[in-house]
Amino acid sequence: MTKSGATPPARPEHAPVAEAEIRASDADRERVAELLRDAYAEGRLDVEEHAERIEAAYAAKTLGDLVPLTRDLPVHSGISFEKLPLGDPAAAPRPDGPVRLPARNEAPTMLAVFGGSSRKGRWRVGSHLRAVAVFGGVEIDLTDAVFESPEVVIDVVAIFGGVEIKVPENVSLHGGGVGIFGGFDVKEQTAADPYAPVVRVKGTAVFGGCEAKPRRGKKLKEWVRKQLGAD
Repeated sequence: MTKSGATPPARPEHAPVAEAEIRASDADRERVAELLRDAYAEGRLDVEEHAERIEAAYAAKTLGDLVPLTRDLPVHSGISFEKLPLGDPAAAPRPDGPVRLPARNEAPTMLAVFGGSSRKGRWRVGSHLRAVAVFGGVEIDLTDAVFESPEVVIDVVAIFGGVEIKVPENVSLHGGGVGIFGGFDVKEQTAADPYAPVVRVKGTAVFGGCEAKPRRGKKLKEWVRKQLGAD
């Protein structure tokens, strides 16, 4: 009761939700992740800061969780989570290029037992990946993947099976493994760009094989564009 004896108005049952409390979408998280990758490429974030913020971005539940991740970066003022109404011309795809879907989250382990496992297309690859092939085959295609770490280590175990790894031609590829009645072939190369991602392959092939090689004609254009500061 108020001093006048009147009952204060009840809070509306469906009060509007503050923007910071709105649930974040995959597109919102990917937008912030792109800005963090730009900041890392420009030297504004070190490896630990980049990895920590990327992890927080993909774990964010609300828009309020995303905003602090870029608050100290010059790109922060350009972030907008405003949802345009359907039918608004500004919400339509821009003519300067196709709309890119968010990269897929994938498990860090690939397993093929008496079968096959393949991973390709636009997916997020972290700092570590494990491939196990037992009487089966594993195919890892990194040519369209989104690199979340400057170095990717791939551990391979091939027993009466095979693992094939393809990387873009403009990343560094190093490593090697042990072949016991099998083969372990890593076609090493060093990228011209010293800041390009590095893929390291190691492991063991027993009565099986592992082959890792660059795929000619496939470049990690997104990374190169950011390193060179081009549009």
